[in-house]
Amino acid sequence: MNSIAQGIRSAGIQVDSSKTPSLTARIDESYDKVYDDAGSTTPDQSRRQGTSATLSNSNEPSNIEITDRELMQAVCVGSRSAYQSLVKRHLKSISHYAYRLLGNQKDTQDITQEVFLRLWINAQKWNTEKSKLTTWLHRIAHNLCIDYLRKHTRMQTQDSFDDEAADSSSNNEESTEETNDKTKLLREALSALPENQRSALTLCHYQGFSNKEAAAIMNISVKALESSVARAKLSLREKLTSSS
Repeated sequence: MNSIAQGIRSAGIQVDSSKTPSLTARIDESYDKVYDDAGSTTPDQSRRQGTSATLSNSNEPSNIEITDRELMQAVCVGSRSAYQSLVKRHLKSISHYAYRLLGNQKDTQDITQEVFLRLWINAQKWNTEKSKLTTWLHRIAHNLCIDYLRKHTRMQTQDSFDDEAADSSSNNEESTEETNDKTKLLREALSALPENQRSALTLCHYQGFSNKEAAAIMNISVKALESSVARAKLSLREKLTSSS
């Protein structure tokens, strides 16, 4: 039995699943608010904030971190504040992953919102014994992105993700222009990779997952994952060398 469900059952709490459909619109509103709030921070700031995220209505001291598992147990019984905390904690990581696979912000927002809606609806399906919450969320995001890419064979790219553009700002205009050119070239080279190579490289290099975790997210063997990463690096090296 799922450990989240076990914890709820042992506590004698009943989940009213009939509330889920009627809450969907309000969950969308919660997501939009948290997304807008998080959008004003840089990725590094977001990560620091995420590590100290707590339930907004909690009476606990602010320096005590509430774990993903505790927040998910609260989500299972309908806590919107726990849901908002989880969105705020994991939003940047999921949206950056989706952006690097999809290449534009509109589709990234759509996919990211679907990931967190599924977290709300399927919270009891997360098995704490098998994976960390971030791994589970990235697997959901991966599957949604791959399905989208297979239905829309061509990536719709844009110059940059909003906070990535902010991160690259500099007082030196010449240096900034050179950096932006290199970033654009790298983004174009990354978008040209086959989806499995792009996903493997993104998970291991940008998202910080181990080979084992990335393989689990992509539902492939570690050997296949390592092969995809190696081919991706070789392709990027050749593309960047020829363009320099």
